[in-house]
Amino acid sequence: MKHSVGLDISVKETAICIVDENGKVVRETKVTTEPEAIIAFLNSTGLEYERIGLEAGSLSQWLVNGLAEAELPVICVETRHMKAVLKAQWVNKSDRNDARGIARMMRVGLYKPVHVKTLASQQQRMLLTTRKLLRDKLQDLENDMRGTLRNFGLKVGAVSSGRFEARIRELVAGHPRLEMIAVPLLTVRQVLRQQLAKLHKMLLDQVRSDPLCRRLMTVPGVGPVVALTFRATVDQAQRFARSKTVGAHFGLVPRRFQSGEVDYDGRISKCGDAMMRTALYEAAQVLLTRTQKWSWLKAWAMQVARRRGVKKAIVALARRLAVVLHRMWIDGTEFRWRKETDPTAAV
Repeated sequence: MKHSVGLDISVKETAICIVDENGKVVRETKVTTEPEAIIAFLNSTGLEYERIGLEAGSLSQWLVNGLAEAELPVICVETRHMKAVLKAQWVNKSDRNDARGIARMMRVGLYKPVHVKTLASQQQRMLLTTRKLLRDKLQDLENDMRGTLRNFGLKVGAVSSGRFEARIRELVAGHPRLEMIAVPLLTVRQVLRQQLAKLHKMLLDQVRSDPLCRRLMTVPGVGPVVALTFRATVDQAQRFARSKTVGAHFGLVPRRFQSGEVDYDGRISKCGDAMMRTALYEAAQVLLTRTQKWSWLKAWAMQVARRRGVKKAIVALARRLAVVLHRMWIDGTEFRWRKETDPTAAV
């Protein structure tokens, strides 16, 4: 008899529930949230497992990799779908009830599996998120200094990043108290700029040594950050059977509502990875408004802009960029500028 297992993960402990083919609870316990502890308990029961399910989260990739190395049939399940199913099953929420619900979901196959990224993809993602964090903090620091000094009638004005510090020192000169406050902030800003430059150089070095990223950058509007973000987010191109589904995966297609006589399309769903969606939107904006060289992709976007407006054209172009980038990844080809060789024509 094969059994199904539900794991409800928390930082310190994991609730485990094992059910048989009829949905009857066989074993329940709590163990330390470590792959070794979970594997040891599952192996100690002497049972045969058909599916082991756990919810996608911050610890799920680490646990899934550990259980998979032990040759256990582990499946990572989509969070929103699991939350909706568990909410319908139980009035009272607890780790024990959640583990039971997950185990029964795995038994009947009522789950949506999610892709667990490779280690290389996770490392690339960490580089991108850390760089973005430092960039945002640097921007917040500069904006805070601008706003604070404005209270005293000291206006920074339009100034380049290289001259920002000199401008601040110029403004606070003759104001001892303000100068005492501004100097530590400028020191922190200098450190942030130095470390941000190091991370950016790491990103450029990684893109420079990656043939796929260099190939994706042949698309107008796609730079090193967008290329590496796309590679890290997609991870494995074979995840998508059709390139047209990539845009929907990143939330760049309209929501659909149909009930009875009501049938309409809403705004884009904004599902999936927000960083990837933002990167594609920025690349589409650059392609439509700043790229000088003409291409079939820009011509198509200009036609959409004339019919629907620039903002909708940029969103539509971002969706199509996702399709084009995935097709280039699959085919191993560079961007084709002429319309008759549209890489999405056979998608």
